[in-house]
Amino acid sequence: MTTESIVRDTGNFSFIKGRIAKGCEYCIKGEKLVLFITGLCPLKCFYCPVSDKKIYKDVIYANEWKIEDIKDMLEEVKLTKAKGAGITGGDPLMVVDRVCYYIKILKKEFGKDFHIHLYTPLKLVTEERLKNLYEAGLDEIRFHLDLYDQSLWLRINLANKYDWDVGVEIPCIPGMKKEIIELIDYVKDKVKFLNLNELELSEKNSDEFKKRGFKTKNDVSYAIKQSQELAREILEENKDVPITLYFCTAKLKDKVQMKNRIIRRAISIRKKFDIMTNEGTLIRGCIYLSDLAPGFGYRKKLEIVNKQKHITKLNNTRNDLISKLDISEDSIFIDDIKLRIIINPKIARKYSSEIKKLKLIPAIVEEYPTRDAIEMDVQFL
Repeated sequence: MTTESIVRDTGNFSFIKGRIAKGCEYCIKGEKLVLFITGLCPLKCFYCPVSDKKIYKDVIYANEWKIEDIKDMLEEVKLTKAKGAGITGGDPLMVVDRVCYYIKILKKEFGKDFHIHLYTPLKLVTEERLKNLYEAGLDEIRFHLDLYDQSLWLRINLANKYDWDVGVEIPCIPGMKKEIIELIDYVKDKVKFLNLNELELSEKNSDEFKKRGFKTKNDVSYAIKQSQELAREILEENKDVPITLYFCTAKLKDKVQMKNRIIRRAISIRKKFDIMTNEGTLIRGCIYLSDLAPGFGYRKKLEIVNKQKHITKLNNTRNDLISKLDISEDSIFIDDIKLRIIINPKIARKYSSEIKKLKLIPAIVEEYPTRDAIEMDVQFL
């Protein structure tokens, strides 16, 4: 196992010594589905960034889509034109049978070259679970090793019985240089790569971070000071180890990885009249029912209203608008997720007065093309 001894910038706000893992290659291009398979986890890592709506709850998300059916996951793969999936949690090994089933479905639907990697701590790692994952078709496994407790580290050896890529992925925690270097020394002959992630602040871990004296780089960043500088030091000082060492920044995840995935989805779902920005957001006309317009409590209302009743009302409204305003049918659509009408923005502006007379609320909206369609900007007309 040998690799180059030069630390180089990747051009994507990250740096590396060696060759990037295949799973990361796909991720950077936005070609991976993020499959959050469960929020259940036997650990309580203080730096865990998983949100309260997911952590310790047995929920499944395909990218930003909370899925109830495996068909939803397959649809998300198609919409983003994904070439692989990254399975995460929680700890996926809490529901290992589910994981194996999903891997088999993905491989059957999209072929053996659909690349699947998985993240897991060592707590639940057993030979039987690893065997099941390998036989299901898992291509790459990434272990989270506890820097504060080395007692389970030897379990990583169990993974080397199988012909897949084995790696380690941990956060780069300021003040833990000695421990990270000890970890590198331990795994350098056991894995193909070691990824360091920039430590990030989240709503869930903010109190603990404050107690430990961690601060963000600036007022608009979630990245923690000194995490990147420490990673650079570690890579430079360990250039001669025979494995890939890679540092992934928060900026890469937001500005490259997620942006690329969003653009792929936007291309799939955009209406012919939608304006797509360079960031992949969509600008479109929207018409809201008076009781379901964006504002305080909007998202909560969408969860509790009588959905079918509102869809019926929207269909009737759409038909009225087509007949009264002489609008073509391919310029106006029902959004049965956010319970609104999507319309050509030029038409929304042109007929805004007439629309308001019908006790409807017209707007020009910029939003993400994700399932939850988070609004970036809403301009009521």
